[in-house]
This record gives sequence, C-alpha cells and structure tokens, in this order.
Amino acid sequence: MAGVNVTGGDGRGRKALDADLNMVPMIDLLMVTIAFLLVTAVWSHMNRLEGSAQVPGPMAENPPPLSQPSLHVDIRSPEHFVLSWRQGHDVGRTVEVAREYPALAQAITKEWRTSGVHTSPSDTQRDEAVLHTSNDTLFSEMVAAMDAIEATKRAGVHGESPAFALTLATQ
Repeated sequence: MAGVNVTGGDGRGRKALDADLNMVPMIDLLMVTIAFLLVTAVWSHMNRLEGSAQVPGPMAENPPPLSQPSLHVDIRSPEHFVLSWRQGHDVGRTVEVAREYPALAQAITKEWRTSGVHTSPSDTQRDEAVLHTSNDTLFSEMVAAMDAIEATKRAGVHGESPAFALTLATQ
C-alpha cells in the first residue's frame, strides 16, 4: 500500500502531506537478491580449476632461480622410469624405478617423504611434480603415470589431499 494522502490541511492554504509506504515488498526483493548472490558466489568457487602457466619449455638465457625443488618423473625410457629432484636446472638426486606403475607410485611416495618440501599438515602448498613424456607416449601410460603421482597423499587440516601439483611436459 504505497500512496500519498493530500486531504485535510491547517486552513491556511497548506495541505497536510501524509505518506504510507508498505516496506514488505521491498524487503522481500532485497532478501531474494541477497539469497541469489550468496548462492551464485558459492557456485563460482566450485567451478574453479587450478592452473599454472609455469610449464617447462625452451631454456631462457638467464632463468630465474627456483626457490624450491621439484620432482621430475620421466617415462620416456622403455626400460625404466627416472625420478629426479631438480631445483632450476640443477639435478639434486636421481632414482631409477622398474617400469611398473605400482612400483612407480611407491617410489614417488618414498621420495616425497624423504625430500618433499611441503609435508606438514598445516602447510597449504603442494610440491611440484613434472611428468616428462614423449609425443608418441600412449594416453593410457600417461594417465597411469599421473595416477601414480596423484596416489601420493598427505594429511591436511581438512583431510587428505594430493601431495603434488602436476605439470605435463612433452617432447
């Protein structure tokens, strides 16, 4: 009931101005708008994917030094897998693993437990893992290697999560 009443007056030519505004429809509109904004804000966070633009590529003349080592998993050799910890272009340690995916997953977990940087449950960052493949690697082999890397879990404040952020490098 919104309206303006202009009847009556004080007798001197001025009319009293009395307005009745019903606020219920406006409050209803505001509540629906707030509910809509809250729901859409949650949906926008659910659809996010983590991505990184830091992919291996051609070497720069003076690459910036990396502050943390990363685990490189090379599946290009037909005889074995090669795990190496690298910091920039410096190779810290290299381990050869039999060409079996369960053995690869166990070796990656062991390497992360001994040399991983972000192993604390309160640490929100993950270690970096780079999977090196050739262009002719079968998709099933790449997926099996990615699953072996993702099999390494770490305890966190909100439950288990993957220990590595994975980057794919092909040649």
